[in-house]
Amino acid sequence: MRIKFCGAARVVTGSCHLLTLDNGMKILMDCGLYQGRDKDMEDFNASFPFDPKTIDIMVLSHAHIDHTGRIPKLVKDGFDGDILCTHATRSLAGILLQDSARIQERDASYHNKKFSHLGKKTALYNRKDARKALDNFIGLSYDRWHFVCDGVRLLFKDAGHLLGSASITLEITEVGKEPVLFGFTGDVGRPNRPILRNPIQMPEVDYLICESTYGNRDHVDSIDETDRFMRIITQTCIENKGKLLIPAFSIGRTQEIVYMLDRLETAGVLPHVPVYVDSPLAVNATQIFGAHQECFDEELSEYLLLDPNPFGFSNLNYIRKKEKSKRLNKSKEGCIIVSSSGMMNAGRSKHHLYNSIDDAKNAVMLVGYCAPHTPGGKLKRGAKTVDLFGKSCPVNLDVHVMDSISGHGDRHEIKWFINNQQKLKKIFLVHGEYDSQFAFKSFLEDAGMKNIEIPSLNQEFEL
Repeated sequence: MRIKFCGAARVVTGSCHLLTLDNGMKILMDCGLYQGRDKDMEDFNASFPFDPKTIDIMVLSHAHIDHTGRIPKLVKDGFDGDILCTHATRSLAGILLQDSARIQERDASYHNKKFSHLGKKTALYNRKDARKALDNFIGLSYDRWHFVCDGVRLLFKDAGHLLGSASITLEITEVGKEPVLFGFTGDVGRPNRPILRNPIQMPEVDYLICESTYGNRDHVDSIDETDRFMRIITQTCIENKGKLLIPAFSIGRTQEIVYMLDRLETAGVLPHVPVYVDSPLAVNATQIFGAHQECFDEELSEYLLLDPNPFGFSNLNYIRKKEKSKRLNKSKEGCIIVSSSGMMNAGRSKHHLYNSIDDAKNAVMLVGYCAPHTPGGKLKRGAKTVDLFGKSCPVNLDVHVMDSISGHGDRHEIKWFINNQQKLKKIFLVHGEYDSQFAFKSFLEDAGMKNIEIPSLNQEFEL
């Protein structure tokens, strides 16, 4: 049996791991899009280090684009197997892949109009390809062993990271050999976060692929995050009469922010300021959240008895149309704008930043991971200027970082997630910047764990 790391190797994006059994069967875990502009990764999304036609089956951890975004291309290039995931992941992937296809088409069209002299650009896939890929998806339940094929069973456990997110456990029984349990954590969420249930530990496995996004740090205690959030809102929107920009991924983080605001409104303490969720994808995703209450934690289930709509209140406005989004850029009212992308490197959040960055009345609150090269990452590092739409923009607005809202577990939370693993033969760290992974490797070794690898892109291991 062999494992090949075809993405998210020493970076936090492009998750893709290929398991090849001794009988030749190939199982692909995730097939994510690389999100960023690193020159070394320019060709990553356009090709695969394997023939898609040879993949027998795919297992998907969750719906985020860095885990699903190349699936339409995989199918377009010849993959015709089942894509196994949870029910909620199947629902979210439907809207995410359509949105991704729209972006691919738009980017190709823009390139061909503005930079045709550099050669024609073709979209990785279009909306028709995305719709076709969805035919391969099969939704499965948590906490039940599912038959995959002769000699292979699959178990999903709630990873607490995103609606429908799951860890993957494969039980592999090959002729003449003892069963082997192979595990993939997917992205590990955090305990005691709003909306979703806490992460559930996986069964003990022989080999484990483990994420390491925050492997070199601890999140700030979340006990006082609501009070801090309130102070930021009051200072920016009431005292300064400015805009509070909250760049947030359309699925997961946006719903968490809205739910926090909804609870403050229900409690009667939210300042009277307009709140705009400026993302068509987030609007669609919020409707899907409401349809998958099986993923809600006990707190939200009880809150539904008090407020049947935890994602809606009087001052909340959902925006789909581009014209209304543009009007927000010209508005002078104090308000809260939640928009994507979460790293401010694309989408409406980038436009809002461009139109607000030089005004000291405004503020931005960063609530999740931002790759170092993105505008969000540069703001986190205290940059004095940020390049936006070809212009160097001075940073005059306040920058607040609230990593406690992150959907990824920190080093202690990931360590807890895997501390029941007593028979591991090897751990592979993925989905992290190399510095974070190297620090996490040392952290785990100090805790007594051994045989830890940090694979590079396309590196292969015999198990």
